[in-house]
Amino acid sequence: MKPAQFDHHQPATLDATLDLLERHPEAELIAGNQSLGIVMANRLATPDHLIDLGDIDDLDYIEREDDSVRIGAMTTHRAIERSELLAETVPMLPRSAEQIAGPSVRNRGTLGGSLAEADPAGNYPTVLLALDATLHLRSSEGERSVSAEEFYIAYMFTELEEAEIIESASISLDLFPRGNSGMSFEELKPAAQTWPTVSAAAAVRLDDPAASAPTIETARLALANAADVPLRVEEAEAELEGEALSEAGLEAAADVVVDAVNPAEEMHAGREYKTETAGEYAKRALKIAHEEAME
Repeated sequence: MKPAQFDHHQPATLDATLDLLERHPEAELIAGNQSLGIVMANRLATPDHLIDLGDIDDLDYIEREDDSVRIGAMTTHRAIERSELLAETVPMLPRSAEQIAGPSVRNRGTLGGSLAEADPAGNYPTVLLALDATLHLRSSEGERSVSAEEFYIAYMFTELEEAEIIESASISLDLFPRGNSGMSFEELKPAAQTWPTVSAAAAVRLDDPAASAPTIETARLALANAADVPLRVEEAEAELEGEALSEAGLEAAADVVVDAVNPAEEMHAGREYKTETAGEYAKRALKIAHEEAME
């Protein structure tokens, strides 16, 4: 099957894109074309106008800004995977990028496209949720920012308004500074180039990594493919904060995760299996993040 007829627009600047969106608010945006093209080919989407963001170089960057890093929406998975800056500051992000599909997808797929797709199994939404990231949105009316936690409403539904696009995402470096913090992204996949059955993103900050049993000052835990949106489990974090890491604490956190998740049934993984796996991967991610913080 072929896509329905549409008008193709390829602006060269962000301002030109916003002008097009103002004139065609019903238009679909295309970034790396790793998802929308398939949907259109199957006539599950039939937009009259398609706005291609591939020429907008000013949305392709990874930059340090004082106490944060900012990543443009058109930055590819491959660029994120190979970024030395991100490896040094928020290593969970490049680790999640290297686990996305295969090389051809990572060479073309983008941060903004992945975030806007709002798939609860996606790597970036889960990682950005665990890192308390902020998404920066733009329209012809101006700019606004929303937290990663506020951005996701349901599968394929976000806080993006009509004629608005994702410009960038920023991550504060104050919450999990290098030196006393660790991060981990762990996922279970039935095959290399498929969506994960379950993923867990964890970050831990310690009071004194040199101590024999340092106290966990802050913990963050988010799960993918465990609910209809990326799921942060604050009650599980609370089981660990203010204490030294212990098997009892990890088990308590896992028990909270098992109660909190609500995964969808899949052909290769039933609800009960995914629920138990979510608890196990939460423990694994938290333990690995703690080990990294101790190094």
